[in-house]
Amino acid sequence: MIIDTHCHFDMFDIPLQIVQECEKQKIITIGMTNLPSHFEMGFRHVRKFKYIRLALGLHPLMAKSHASELINFKNNVDKTSYIGEVGLDFSKEGIATKQIQLKSFEYVLNTIKDQKKILSIHSRNAEKEVLDLLVAHKVKNAIFHWYSGNLDVLQRILKNGFYFSVNPSMIKSKSGEKIISDIPLDRILTETDSPFTSHNGRKTKPIDVKLVISYLSNHYKLSENMIENQIYTNFKTILNKIR
Repeated sequence: MIIDTHCHFDMFDIPLQIVQECEKQKIITIGMTNLPSHFEMGFRHVRKFKYIRLALGLHPLMAKSHASELINFKNNVDKTSYIGEVGLDFSKEGIATKQIQLKSFEYVLNTIKDQKKILSIHSRNAEKEVLDLLVAHKVKNAIFHWYSGNLDVLQRILKNGFYFSVNPSMIKSKSGEKIISDIPLDRILTETDSPFTSHNGRKTKPIDVKLVISYLSNHYKLSENMIENQIYTNFKTILNKIR
């Protein structure tokens, strides 16, 4: 069984088509949302599916919309075990809203305090700050999505028991390969971040986690079936923490 822990199926032209494909192919797929209002629009459509889950998000690059969305986050938090995409982005694209992002992320962490949730974390150019806030709020269950930070912070993330999700774009770059090589196999999960990653000139779909599985198979000199089983075990380990 393959798993896409970070996919934006609501951003495809026909989201239901992607969801139905995943259901038919038995791909465990965690759909991220960028705002609570997006979660509200999608939740009723996906709750009937066996392999599909929808995460409640407050994306840092949507910070200018956060003020009117915070109450929606709180009102929907009990509907799902998955929180994402949330975090911080201090890149050139996001730095102008740094203070809004920090307040919003603190709001998210305070809202889920003492609740059993799985967080999918955005941390571009803010890896240390994100980690410090997760630790300060005693978060136990987080997955760093498409990590691109330095290796010292990566080691701190590992020491705090968190996971990393790897996508097809990461396996195509030297920096991505270096990061992957520093993550133990029992802390790796698969993702596509589709439709925001590509392969051979097309947008990826959740089925393309197989590209990552193939890469990990070659990297670790293990069969693809063994890699799939390990990823599934990793995912089950996270799930067991919220049951």
